[in-house]
Amino acid sequence: MAITPDLKDWTWVLERPCPECGFDADSLTPHEVAARVDAALPRWDAVLRRDGVRERPDESTWSPLEYACHVRDVFELFSIRLGLMLAEDDARFDDWDQDATALEKDYAQADPEAVRAQLADHGARARDAFAAVPEDAFSRRGLRSNGSAFTVVTLARYFLHDVEHHLHDVAG
Repeated sequence: MAITPDLKDWTWVLERPCPECGFDADSLTPHEVAARVDAALPRWDAVLRRDGVRERPDESTWSPLEYACHVRDVFELFSIRLGLMLAEDDARFDDWDQDATALEKDYAQADPEAVRAQLADHGARARDAFAAVPEDAFSRRGLRSNGSAFTVVTLARYFLHDVEHHLHDVAG
């Protein structure tokens, strides 16, 4: 069975804690987000070293490997979006279809060792990018195509929820 696409608008996590994973975005700065990404990277590495990393818990849920591929791509995407926000006034983000990306990149057949290295690399780049944001840039804005507006601070929080929520999904 195919994975059911996730069509939810998860921006609500900026307003209230996530009941599934417990993430609470309130008051996190980009620098604190960077520190939490740093703490998450070894946990993702451990997930990718598990036996059965390719096994889906059910037919409609990604395997730990597929979630790790997604998070690797989230690291890259949000590094790009942060860079746009810092370089352009009211930056506009291209749409990203995570489910199409999973199929195009064949997440299910990825090499766990290659994903470990890529996730560590992209994660370190994202961590470093958020750690380097000067405080006077925290309020810079970016817009998704659906009109959702972010500041650098809310983008950092939204991004971190994805990283930590998926650790929760894979019991990482």
